[in-house]
Amino acid sequence: MTKKTALVTGAGGGLGHATVERLVANGWKVFESDISKDMLRSSMHDPDVVPIVMDVTDNESIASAYEVVASQTDRLDGIVNFAGVMGVGSLTDIPEDRLARILDINVMGTYRVNKKFLPLVEAAKGRIVNLSSETGWQSAAPFNGPYAMSKHAIEAYSTALRRELALLGIKVITIQPGAFRTDMVAGIERAFTAAEAETPKFAPVLRKLKSLAGKEIESARDPDILAQVIEQALTLKRPKPVYSVKPDKLRSAIEALPLRATDRLYIAVLKRAKKG
Repeated sequence: MTKKTALVTGAGGGLGHATVERLVANGWKVFESDISKDMLRSSMHDPDVVPIVMDVTDNESIASAYEVVASQTDRLDGIVNFAGVMGVGSLTDIPEDRLARILDINVMGTYRVNKKFLPLVEAAKGRIVNLSSETGWQSAAPFNGPYAMSKHAIEAYSTALRRELALLGIKVITIQPGAFRTDMVAGIERAFTAAEAETPKFAPVLRKLKSLAGKEIESARDPDILAQVIEQALTLKRPKPVYSVKPDKLRSAIEALPLRATDRLYIAVLKRAKKG
């Protein structure tokens, strides 16, 4: 029996790595990619894991990765787009080049990979799995704007792509994870520290929010929980169009409020944080 094949971007991160391990354990051949080979933790001697260096912001790098994959298979049963970065900061002060890079990796990187590898997915009538976030469906929290912008864009992109590719027999699935134990979540405090330096007028608020972010890290979940959902999205005969996976209960409750009430709540929290 021919093994199913998948391309997993951002495979050096905790969620990507967990997904690679789960797919390989269940009989898949996986092309795992990240921006450097040092980040890829799967065994380079496992014949079912092919490590590939790919920068999702560089079309030449993506084309080189495509040649590696196409030399070993003429079809892909799935693409899983994990490649992404965290973005924290004030939308009044974040440097333009940093905001542009966040959007370039999180949004345009997903677009570039899917566009380039689509012929292999079409050959298999395979599936595309795009990683959004709980931030993707929630209204944007203050100082989380850069990341929220990117994930709201992924939501719109994935919805339109799902409806287009249905004409080709290709399913597109959106995954909206809550907090999981990954390097990205662990880097939230560092991101807030960097943002403080960029925006002195909001620095006291950011310092307080940084301490609250530490609690999110403590409640983060096991990455294999998400990997199981990814596997289902790739294998179920009728997968859901969207999977919300372990969203934060408090944030979900806040989103159930009328928009003005949500605004008032956020403003009250920020004013309290500003006072220290």
